[in-house]
Amino acid sequence: QVQLVESGGGLVQAGDSLRLSCAASGRTFSAYNMGWFRQAPGKEREFVAGISFNGGSTNYEDSVKGRFTISRDNAKNAVYLQMNSLKPEDTAVYYCAAGWYIGGRYASQYTYWGPGTLVTVSS
Repeated sequence: QVQLVESGGGLVQAGDSLRLSCAASGRTFSAYNMGWFRQAPGKEREFVAGISFNGGSTNYEDSVKGRFTISRDNAKNAVYLQMNSLKPEDTAVYYCAAGWYIGGRYASQYTYWGPGTLVTVSS
């Protein structure tokens, strides 16, 4: 089992950058594939980015490709989401999740979730 806690959210202006962090507890963190999802008000939760258990494979939702970068540090039990060139439409609560599917793009493919961190991008 793994517990996840996100941090790094906040209020920024369009064009700014933010780095989200997700701290994991549990000795098996390095066995899990990790993902970032987001949920905007009134919308369904959507996939943002994923990274394999060893960091060797990543995948992104089309609208964030070239702007967001997912990474992980298994020695620190952490996964990160570097977000550049932020847009107002990136405003959402961002969640990290852990699961067993490499490249999983669906929430149902992830088992453990953090409580989320709010990112607000003003225009």
